[in-house]
Amino acid sequence: MAQDRFAGVGLGLRRPHLEQVAALEGHGVPFWETCPENVIGDGGRSHRLTSAILDRDPVLTHGLTMSVGGFDAWDQDYLEDLSRFLVQTGTPWHSEHLCFTSVDASCLHELLPLPFTRDSVRHTISRARSLQAHLPVPLLLENITYYAELGAPEMDEADFISAVLEGADVGWLLDVNNVYVNALNFGFDPKAWLARMPLDRVAQIHIAGHKRFGDLTIDTHGAEVIDPVIDLMQWTLRQLGRPVPVLLERDNHIPDFQALLAERTHLQQAYDAALMTAEAHHD
Repeated sequence: MAQDRFAGVGLGLRRPHLEQVAALEGHGVPFWETCPENVIGDGGRSHRLTSAILDRDPVLTHGLTMSVGGFDAWDQDYLEDLSRFLVQTGTPWHSEHLCFTSVDASCLHELLPLPFTRDSVRHTISRARSLQAHLPVPLLLENITYYAELGAPEMDEADFISAVLEGADVGWLLDVNNVYVNALNFGFDPKAWLARMPLDRVAQIHIAGHKRFGDLTIDTHGAEVIDPVIDLMQWTLRQLGRPVPVLLERDNHIPDFQALLAERTHLQQAYDAALMTAEAHHD
């Protein structure tokens, strides 16, 4: 099973660490995650280093710009390139964000929330099914952070995400930090929120750091993961009762590679402890 091969805590493959990662085998990182947009069509030394790492090590792919909930037509040339890339990397699935990222073919470079309405559910289900039909591997959708609702909601976020995942019959990339950040900003219990969700669809987990700005918490990917988010990851793993890959995201204020490895090791210990508890409870 892909989950067994990719079990444990992996890291995002980031440009500042390419030299070290390419030169270092036996680094202890079970897998990498890469964004195809940052690799496809690129060239030069960074591209060669990235390609060498992806040829050598297990990799998961995570998209940034497909605008699953948007209205722009798919870029067919990019979809063909993406499909080839997914096959070449051997990724067991490809993930995208449950949001929109473009308007009138202009990329906004932001993950923007969809309206929590029945029409939006139907539209996003149709788009997700269409995208899945173009991909050679299963599609996962990731829950995002958002800071304001887009229009008058007809349902809450949990019901919206559940309806899209079930209706499109796709997997879930569960970002536990995004759940925690939204819980702080909108005043709900993250564990109670997760208990309502279709956890059987979780194939992968993201975890990251965030920062508080006055009364607002922002998902920055620029700090170490705090204990309450680690606890939420462990709680989720115990509910799942099975190993799924957890990806530590760090995109801003990126530390040196050894510091990132140390944080990964800390998270791996928490991951292992949660699964041991789950196994003991199951026995």
